Amino acid sequence: MHSDTDNRSQLPLLPLRHGVLFPGTVISVPVGRARSVALVEGIAEGDAVAVAVQRDPAVEDPGIAELFPIATRAIVRKKVKVRSRRYQLVLEGVGRVHLDSIVALQPYWRASTSEVTETGADSPEAAVLVDTIMERVQKIGGLNRELVTRLEQARHGDHGRFGDIVAAALDLPADKEFPMLLELDVPARLHQVHERLLEAETMADIKKKIDQEVHKELGKHQRDMLLRQQLQAIQKELGDDDDGDAASELREKLTAMDLPEEVRKVVDKELRRLDRMSTNQPEHHVIVKYLELIAELPWDKRIEADDDISNVEAKLDSDHHGLEDVKKRILEHLAVRKVTGGQRGAILCLVGPPGVGKTSLGQSIADATKRPFVRVSLGGVRDEAEIRGHRRTYIGALPGRILRAMTKAGVKNPIVLLDEIDKLGQGWAGWPEAALLEVLDPEQNHTFTDHYLEMPFDLSEVLFICTANTLDTLSAPLRDRLEIVEIQGYTVQEKVHIARNHLLPKKLEEHGLTPETVELTDAALGAIIREYTRESGVRQLGRELTKICRAVTLERARKPEQKSAAVRVDEADVATYLGKPRFFDETAERTAIPGIATGLAWTPVGGDILFIETSRMPGKGRIETTGQLGDVMKESARAAMTYVRSHAGELGVDSDFLEKQDVHIHVPAGATPKDGLSAGVTIFTALTSLLTGRCVRPDTAMTGECTLRGRVLPVGGIKAKVLAAHRAGLSRVILPNKNRRDVEEVPADVREKMEFVFADDMSQVLEAALEARVPATLETPVYDPAGSSHTTSNRASGSLPA
Repeated sequence: MHSDTDNRSQLPLLPLRHGVLFPGTVISVPVGRARSVALVEGIAEGDAVAVAVQRDPAVEDPGIAELFPIATRAIVRKKVKVRSRRYQLVLEGVGRVHLDSIVALQPYWRASTSEVTETGADSPEAAVLVDTIMERVQKIGGLNRELVTRLEQARHGDHGRFGDIVAAALDLPADKEFPMLLELDVPARLHQVHERLLEAETMADIKKKIDQEVHKELGKHQRDMLLRQQLQAIQKELGDDDDGDAASELREKLTAMDLPEEVRKVVDKELRRLDRMSTNQPEHHVIVKYLELIAELPWDKRIEADDDISNVEAKLDSDHHGLEDVKKRILEHLAVRKVTGGQRGAILCLVGPPGVGKTSLGQSIADATKRPFVRVSLGGVRDEAEIRGHRRTYIGALPGRILRAMTKAGVKNPIVLLDEIDKLGQGWAGWPEAALLEVLDPEQNHTFTDHYLEMPFDLSEVLFICTANTLDTLSAPLRDRLEIVEIQGYTVQEKVHIARNHLLPKKLEEHGLTPETVELTDAALGAIIREYTRESGVRQLGRELTKICRAVTLERARKPEQKSAAVRVDEADVATYLGKPRFFDETAERTAIPGIATGLAWTPVGGDILFIETSRMPGKGRIETTGQLGDVMKESARAAMTYVRSHAGELGVDSDFLEKQDVHIHVPAGATPKDGLSAGVTIFTALTSLLTGRCVRPDTAMTGECTLRGRVLPVGGIKAKVLAAHRAGLSRVILPNKNRRDVEEVPADVREKMEFVFADDMSQVLEAALEARVPATLETPVYDPAGSSHTTSNRASGSLPA
């Protein structure tokens, strides 16, 4: 409590940011604030001041509310000017006062104070506490003689002063000193002092115990680790190292793991090396990284996969429309694994043009079987170490992508997708494809060895799925290890279904639209597919739908009042959103004159049509080929010329036409290199058309290899080529007779709309492909779109037209 108004007095006030001045003690404080400096300059040694403690040290200009109510009345014993506007002040506390108010701010703080009365100083409890505290102080020791003398004097005199002296000697944090300064009940203050003393004694015992433990662990090779071990021991006593340091965590994790015997020996050896090594050594970090990899690899951890074939089939059907053959092959693989109980992972390779869903098929299998799915991109990889890892002797060495994929999966039986396997390169650091030979061989990958790990790791339970656009760039040994599953393009109807049920809902959601506010008719979708996206997949179709959604969103943003109005996009509206069509049917226009034939080609991005153009001019019998043709196509051109000359009589061609004329064979899109056998039939037909003056039917495309004798040989990629012809609006396709069975792979709805003509000899091809002979009175062949001279074929028997 504090006294009445008769005991009030005004004192210069010195607020302290840090620290507490107890009565009966002396402290030295630095003075730098403007008002505090003015106070020091305005008082003399021996004057009295009130020393208060700020509640918040950050406050620059404290008021009465920012100061604790109990202050210390102090006598200035010494003041020293350190430098300009900086002083060091020595103060001796003589008693407690209560801060009533601040009466002046200039030139320095002055406060109205009143005396306070301490209670219980002469109580028996206070005396017992003083004796107890004194015993504790003597037990701890380390106090100078002067302090002990002062304590003895206060012990037999002022018990409150005794508590203040001990509190100051303990050198406690400020937050533990404030309560003892504010406490006016002497027994309660002594209780606080006793508690703080017990804490100090406990800390002294802990420090002593830590020192003993550290000294026991020290050896002749560990003296340089003294500070680090002291820190570890302190953390252990404080309970702050529940997780321990990195090495301790690693040791516990590896000890608990069920590792193969060979791996366990290596781990134990590396842990022993780690124990003998300082953390400052570079090799320490290398060993820790190596052991972390071993700890993260799933040596014996598997996930319970759901191999229910019906679930996988339902998931594949819901995520992918069409692709029935591909789905069947995948289900057959999973069924065999389930029935036989085999753990060897099947190596599937999905080959097809971009955008047909190869990567998403792998994700669907993972979702259906509840296995972790990890995608490893191999496009552009040129370093063999990317697959097998680097030796640990190299700075910055890392494990290969296969082991990193296993650590990411966390189990031994995940699904790992090796994406774009056909885009692997070959650099100076090795051939990464060669490293995959072991990874993708079910007979070898149970002992796959990474250069970084240097121990065999079992990959036999992994279900590997590879994707590629073409197999031409893969080596024969790698193709031999893969089970090829070809994925061809989609028909127009399939694309409409995919756009309606998969792409459009996703695009509407991404642009804040709903099916109720935006409607695309089937006719509009068909127009987008035919006139804006001539592709095997649906990636460009998704981009076109994105453009429409963006345009609709912009319209709604410009006209907020029409935000709820529904937008209907019909076939006539497509050009408004997407601009003029990019593709149109040019077959009839191009083949309107003799010498031009429509061929079919296969590319890594799907099937496509190409035009073979021929022309003749006065010359000396030379054959010119242009259009970036490869050697095989150039040879096909020469073979075609030989065939025409050798059958000139049958074809109605002047046998000496080359003596005074040159022939030019050109394949448009000259910036794109072209080569292959399947253009042979088309080149033969184009040359015959040129020299006979008979136009090629505009609704007909053809493919096949042709020999010098005119035999038509089979080629590949029939499904992709037929789909390309269907996308281009053609209705007839001439194929080699030995490719008859390949037509069964073409979707049924496309087969119904296409007419297939099968040929064994070029005479059959020419009869089916060329228009009727032009009357002799006509100098220039003219194509009659409505003419009745088109030949027809019998689809059921595959016979040629009469």
